[in-house]
Amino acid sequence: MQADFWLERWEYNQIGFHQPEINSHLQAFWGNLDVPKGSNIFVPLCGKSRDMLWLRSQGFLVTGVEISPIAVHDFFAENGLEPIVTRQGAFERWECDGLVILQGDFFHLTTADIAACAGVFDRASLIALPPEMRVSYSMHFMDILPPRVPVLLITLEYDQQEMKGPPFSVHETEVRGFYEHHYTIERLLVLNALDDEPGFRQRGLTRLDEKVYVLTPR
Repeated sequence: MQADFWLERWEYNQIGFHQPEINSHLQAFWGNLDVPKGSNIFVPLCGKSRDMLWLRSQGFLVTGVEISPIAVHDFFAENGLEPIVTRQGAFERWECDGLVILQGDFFHLTTADIAACAGVFDRASLIALPPEMRVSYSMHFMDILPPRVPVLLITLEYDQQEMKGPPFSVHETEVRGFYEHHYTIERLLVLNALDDEPGFRQRGLTRLDEKVYVLTPR
């Protein structure tokens, strides 16, 4: 599950993971983070998610990171935005009206790249990665994130023997193992989402739990 996998998915438009609608859990639970308006919100592995537009509409600045140039181009084109494109370290920086996407590899991010971050919305990262990469992801995430930054995290949990990822199953014990030393972890919601995701039922799943967490710095 290296970068080429996701680049090929975007190249061949195999993007069933993309959600065209604003995430309902983001809208319902974002207020739990109590991040001041005008703050910068980090969205890792953002794709072309319209969740970034919702965050911007609520008065936040947004910084995403995405490896696929197709996804980045499509985000701005499909939403009628005309970005200014420059360089920022290892990344191509696309920016328009308070929205920034750093096009490049998440693992090349430095502390300086997200130094202004005051909150995180993570809907897509952990479930996009196989187990060994989730370990590396969480370690790098903690290394570069500024101190005292809360996180709204959404995961999927199912029997991995019934279906191969991605999206991968991320068990709650794994989430706590990654972050509990630094965060108080509150599970806000467990929702059996299989009725809303018939494609997963066709792939063999008998249950699909969507979980929403707030991670509050200790």
